[in-house]
Amino acid sequence: MNTILNLSRRDFLKASGGLALGFHLPQALAQSGPGRTLGADPATAFEPNAFIRIAPDNTVTVIVKHLEMGQGTYTGLPTLVAEELDADWSQIRAEGAPADSKRYNNLAWGEIQGTGGSSALANSFEQLRKAGAAARAMLVAAAAERWQVPASEIKVVGGIVSAAGRQATFGELAADAAQQPVPADVTLKDPKDFILIGKPATRTDAPAKSNGTAIFTQDVKLPGLLTAVVLHPPRFGAKLKGFDAAAAKQEKGVVQVVPFSTPVTDGVAVLARDYWSAKKGRDALVADWDESAAFRLGTPEIMAEYKRLATTPGASARKDGDADAALKDAAKVLEAAYEFPYLAHASMEPMNCVVKLDGSGCEIWNGEQFQTIDQAAVAKLLGLEPAQVRIHQLYAGGSFGRRANPHSDYVLEAAAIARAAGGSAPVKLVWGREDDTRAGFYRPMYYHTLKAGLDAQGNLVAWKHVIVGQSILTGTAFEAFLVKDGVDATSVEGASNLPYAIPNLAVELHTPKIGVPVQWWRAVGSTHTAFATECFLDEVAREAGRDPFELRRSLLGGHPRHKAVLELAAQKAGWGNPAAGLSRGIAVHESFNTFVAQVVELSGGPSAPKIERVVCAVDCGVAVNPNVIAMQMESGIGYGLSAALTGAITLKDGIVEQSNFHDYPVLRMNQMPKVEVHIVPSQEKPTGVGEPGTPVIAPALANAILAMQGKPVRALPLSTQGVTLA
Repeated sequence: MNTILNLSRRDFLKASGGLALGFHLPQALAQSGPGRTLGADPATAFEPNAFIRIAPDNTVTVIVKHLEMGQGTYTGLPTLVAEELDADWSQIRAEGAPADSKRYNNLAWGEIQGTGGSSALANSFEQLRKAGAAARAMLVAAAAERWQVPASEIKVVGGIVSAAGRQATFGELAADAAQQPVPADVTLKDPKDFILIGKPATRTDAPAKSNGTAIFTQDVKLPGLLTAVVLHPPRFGAKLKGFDAAAAKQEKGVVQVVPFSTPVTDGVAVLARDYWSAKKGRDALVADWDESAAFRLGTPEIMAEYKRLATTPGASARKDGDADAALKDAAKVLEAAYEFPYLAHASMEPMNCVVKLDGSGCEIWNGEQFQTIDQAAVAKLLGLEPAQVRIHQLYAGGSFGRRANPHSDYVLEAAAIARAAGGSAPVKLVWGREDDTRAGFYRPMYYHTLKAGLDAQGNLVAWKHVIVGQSILTGTAFEAFLVKDGVDATSVEGASNLPYAIPNLAVELHTPKIGVPVQWWRAVGSTHTAFATECFLDEVAREAGRDPFELRRSLLGGHPRHKAVLELAAQKAGWGNPAAGLSRGIAVHESFNTFVAQVVELSGGPSAPKIERVVCAVDCGVAVNPNVIAMQMESGIGYGLSAALTGAITLKDGIVEQSNFHDYPVLRMNQMPKVEVHIVPSQEKPTGVGEPGTPVIAPALANAILAMQGKPVRALPLSTQGVTLA
């Protein structure tokens, strides 16, 4: 029998310390002495630190520690280096960093290398500027020594070093610069002197991705390479009992059929000379599974238990005043409940990974999002030291969190298959779309209940919010510092830090434990909390006879950045003067320290409205590249719309019912609305833009539908509510 255990009040293990926050220079940059070449010949390359390599041909390669998966990392981070180096943008190249948490750790996470939480630019802003400034100082010192002039008389403009009528390129000075001491300290530019930061720049990854020369995992070819396709259990938690490979081995091109097991799952892999042969062999397999411990509940049963839990006290995530007492005394009480399904990541490139085993250890080629976690997991599986697991960082065709799996599921799978196959040939694991949809990890399903109390004057005096959903952190390396007193911080983010001035506010959480594998999804907890809070606030405004924009504005006195993006979006949309026949919805939300407001304009009727325009305002601190910011807001809006309109993973008897884009549709190009992006000028340190655009679009759209039809949207996707966009 399947049961759902409520873990919201369990005692979680506590760590003695937290994240190591703050800026530090990598060892290569912080030390004094001659410029380090990190293995390169100083006669051919100048590598003053872990992040920059200047070649004699005058190219400047920036070693990027974060994954480029379409979000613009290979453009934004090199911009920081190029700015302080005073390089010409045309000479800039980007290259993925190897797995090395000592040099390439994410400064927001401690000694962990990885990409996520919209942290790439934010944690690199000063680090890479200082790296660029240090390299510039060494080039200047080399020129001063060569020309016998004071360093103060030397200018660097557009990659050219000059003084007293003489000039040289970076490449020409590289060998001499490599002999200069690394400066112990550097002075960064005043923002008023920025040449590249704040200006549009062409993406470094665009040419290769346009002409087909960009290398993704699927493009990796090695001598003797075998492609592996896996038969996964039909239900989560099932174990392999046995299999019959006779039919699979009859397929042309099939080389081996091997069972494997990892801490995440069991399976049978078919290895062949090409993908299609491997897939045909996999489809011909007959396997026997032990499903005694498998998860067998369906979506209706899970939701029924969620609804029951929501009526009971949960773990406290926030408590201001006394919400229960204020609700009892309120002149009017409003109640609402919101339902959210499981969601697949549905990136264009499904999971894949190349593994090669040899006497020195393990070599991996991957669109790598979680270097340190994957390196440690593979090392443990194979009985190696982490340093023996060498990871080559490639491009990824999207991820939305999926490749940053805290359990290293598909990477472990590839390593286990390579070992099971004897390690004699490199193995390319390839998941098809069906594998990714049915055997992957998902954004958890959630259920929210909200109550609001109004006084006799219509003022909002009480707010109680109860959330029910699985934890994505329990059992991971992040549990110790992001789960406290039974509260997974990611389950309540966006609700526990609600910015509105409400005197009595309570947020409670239930964390049921069920057997569906879950992890973060683009914008994480905000994907459901923003919808519930922003949609409910519109319902409150409607009941109080208040304009939704004006109500929000009146409650944001203590949060000027929220207020600023709200006002900018409303202004640019002409909020007070809607065109005839248009209905509007507005929403504002902060995620990953970035503030976003959006206005959606709808035309047409309630059952088939048309989105005429989305107006987006964003405050992400210093705008390093306005083009990339606009692209990411547009991307986040498209991704969020996709989920809002049709996204839903459902289960029946423990089996995922969806398999591909025909039954898990994603937004098509012709469905993408016109989007206007407006950036709030700021001198604050930059924050991320890869995710914050996503959570805001669904509530803004739902609020526009509420304005159009007078009926609130309380469940997603909209397709289940009889709403289809024209």
